[in-house]
Amino acid sequence: MAFISIVVPVFNEQDNIRVFYQEVVRHMEQTDYSFELLFVDDGSSDKTALLLDKLARVDDRVRAILLARNFGHQVALTCGLDHAKGDAVITMDGDMQHPPDMLPLLLSRWQEGYEVVQTIRKDTEGVSQFKRFTSAMFYRIMNGMSNIRVAEGGSDFRLLDRKAVETLKNFKEKARFIRGIVGNLGYRQTEIEFVAPQRFAGTSKFSLKKMLNFGLDGITAYSRLPLRMAFYLGLLSGLLSFLVTLDVVYTKLFTAEAVPGWATIAASVLLLGGLQLVGLGIIGEYVGRVFEEVKQRPLYWVSKELTGANEARQPRKDVVA
Repeated sequence: MAFISIVVPVFNEQDNIRVFYQEVVRHMEQTDYSFELLFVDDGSSDKTALLLDKLARVDDRVRAILLARNFGHQVALTCGLDHAKGDAVITMDGDMQHPPDMLPLLLSRWQEGYEVVQTIRKDTEGVSQFKRFTSAMFYRIMNGMSNIRVAEGGSDFRLLDRKAVETLKNFKEKARFIRGIVGNLGYRQTEIEFVAPQRFAGTSKFSLKKMLNFGLDGITAYSRLPLRMAFYLGLLSGLLSFLVTLDVVYTKLFTAEAVPGWATIAASVLLLGGLQLVGLGIIGEYVGRVFEEVKQRPLYWVSKELTGANEARQPRKDVVA
């Protein structure tokens, strides 16, 4: 019988851990699969690590990896995928917004031969109109600017066959956008729609700043269109400047209307200066990402591993990735 890994990145989720564990175990025990529940604590400052330790001591199906600091959701997911042992790996959040009762459905689609089972969030209960709008706009911009398809409403709640997991592990970029990577993997894929319930407890850790950084990572990772737009804007501004120059020369040589004026000069300088700064800013984003990549720093490092053997182990040699 196949073995399933369920990877769950958590950050300050002390109020959700126990009920999440109970629900996942209840639904997985209704299937015929053996499984492990692998938590990745992304540098929590509350009692999350303590609760994970207690769970690991009473249930040997529970493992927990404690990262040395907060590395971000996408890196925590990567850590979990690196350590997962299953023939298939399910990734999901631990705040109950990825419904555990969908686990048997994901596994049934895997049994049908699909190697990537992606869930699509059609709506989220209690979410603001602003977040709905910004989320929809991100996916439209992302799909319009890049050469990959990211399903609108795509989430990090998905099942990956072992072949897909091993392929994904070869992607080592620092600015990670796993939804884009998975969408570009290929293999046989299918989608399942769901409505995300409200968080069971606590508040979202995904702030507006993190949303903007996440979106920027996705666009710059899979699209060169911003650079081309800067180039096209440069061509357009050059053409406009040339036309303005022709107008100035014509007015000076063939009319008596030439009046020394600062307005045209000021407008031209501001236009060109603004376009240059925009272009430099876009180039700077890409250069900055190149700089981060060439430093070859590890994606994460592990502080401790908690296992069902009632022991806290020091990191193995392969846990710095």
